[in-house]
Amino acid sequence: MFCISTYGKVVSDSVAIHLSALSNKQKNVLYEFEVLKKNGFNTNKFWNAHKNELPDLSNNLRDELAKEIFLNSDIVYTPQKDSAVQLWMQTQLLTNWMFYLSAFIAICAAIALFKKYWSLLIRFLVNHLAPIVRILFSPVLLTLELLLIGAACVIYGCIVEEFVLRTVIIHLGLFLLWSQSTALFTKEYWIKRYVYEIENNFWGKDSWETIKTICFPAFIVTIALLYVLYKVPADIFYNYEVVLSGIATVYALPFWRSLEKYIYPVLFPFYKEDDRDRSVNSLAACTVVAVIVTIVLALQENLIFYNIISALIGLLIFSFLILSLKMNHKYSLRNYYFIQLVTLLFFSAVFMYGFYLHLNEVIWFTIIGSTLFIILKYMEAFSFFSDWKRGKGWAWKLLGLALLLWLMGKGILFVSKQIFAV
Repeated sequence: MFCISTYGKVVSDSVAIHLSALSNKQKNVLYEFEVLKKNGFNTNKFWNAHKNELPDLSNNLRDELAKEIFLNSDIVYTPQKDSAVQLWMQTQLLTNWMFYLSAFIAICAAIALFKKYWSLLIRFLVNHLAPIVRILFSPVLLTLELLLIGAACVIYGCIVEEFVLRTVIIHLGLFLLWSQSTALFTKEYWIKRYVYEIENNFWGKDSWETIKTICFPAFIVTIALLYVLYKVPADIFYNYEVVLSGIATVYALPFWRSLEKYIYPVLFPFYKEDDRDRSVNSLAACTVVAVIVTIVLALQENLIFYNIISALIGLLIFSFLILSLKMNHKYSLRNYYFIQLVTLLFFSAVFMYGFYLHLNEVIWFTIIGSTLFIILKYMEAFSFFSDWKRGKGWAWKLLGLALLLWLMGKGILFVSKQIFAV
């Protein structure tokens, strides 16, 4: 660790003299001491282990010097192996991932319970608490009430300090905003019915119904997510959600259905000899549009767009993995081989972009996406000759998959050491 002094305020002569006399190693010790102190750790054990390196300092002078170094230095820091700060950083990383996982599980559980017991709750209220409750909890009025509750959850969730609780409240609000606005626009107040309306209207000929059913609810959710990002910018994963809802808002517009037949051949040039599901062609056209938008934003070279670009790239990687599946090209091997080439070129370009601009999220998305791509192609290679699970040699195939994963892990470690070595 190197401490480069950039003092912007006047300090006492005694402190200044002591600071100028400290070596980089001694500054490192004082900086680590202040980091541990500010994060609520007991510093006695740490100081007892290092006080021999600063034998002439009193506790008051030590505290003042550590504070000045922490506040007025630019730090280029690499924690020593098994040091207290390294342990603290690793603990922070682990607990952050635990919080993300617990929030995700809680959201899934809340939505599942909501879906499971919602109909029972409505029927109970309507059947047993008449006549006043029958008016208050009529399907239309109850939908409006839940819509207001959803908006309140989003607004209130943004001021909650605890991460997991904040995430659950906000996502509950987003779900209520989407579901109840969809119910109002479709005039279908049971979730199974308006989900059917969404599927039916996406390919329907009535443009206004498509806009009401899909675009308006997605737009409401997008506005809510932009509000959350404005209020809680530290929760960067909302960038991915706002991009997804934004794509749903724009790409569900009916005029795209007539343009898709001119766009998707960019990825499936041999379209005359293929018979795919219409949804695959729609995904291919959406992917082409998203790639163009990503390139335009990347050319701006503006820090504001980097989180949006990362979100778009993550969704594009997922889209290319789906489009490259063999099951989508049962009748045209030429399209299948072509999309594999395009996917590889996309992964290469994205990795170089992330490496050039030091975007760690983009680099990791590419590594994970490439790993999944290789695994899928390994499994598909055997499917050309036999059923993967029913064939007699499935154990050998499984062993080969384990070997492939091991080789990829070693390869990623080797390449990362070569590329990121400083």
